Amino acid sequence: MMRGAWTSLALFAALAASARAAEIPPGSTQREGRQLFVQSCGICHMKPSLTSSLYGPALSKETAAGREDAVRGIILGGSQRMPGFQYELRPAQVDAIIRYLATVPAPAAAPPAAAKTGPTQPD
Repeated sequence: MMRGAWTSLALFAALAASARAAEIPPGSTQREGRQLFVQSCGICHMKPSLTSSLYGPALSKETAAGREDAVRGIILGGSQRMPGFQYELRPAQVDAIIRYLATVPAPAAAPPAAAKTGPTQPD
């Protein structure tokens, strides 16, 4: 049962990312990177639906800009909240993911939370 739920989440993440696939030329390193990102990273770093939240931070070109070595280290070695992929991904695949991230636009900033208004209670 749980396996089916994870498979469904991965499928939804892949479908959401397919909209950007048309922008990336076939056979390019970025296309390979997008596919690897969806397969390996999408479960935490992509929203499975509009009403769901992310488990990890949204990644974009701002994440990778000028920090390729740091991003590579985190992908391979992991962090406190993220597993490392040193045994699952080859160095060329990690490089493809980083090149793909360099093409992903930064997420739009969330609107500020509206202050609650309403009647106040007297003391």
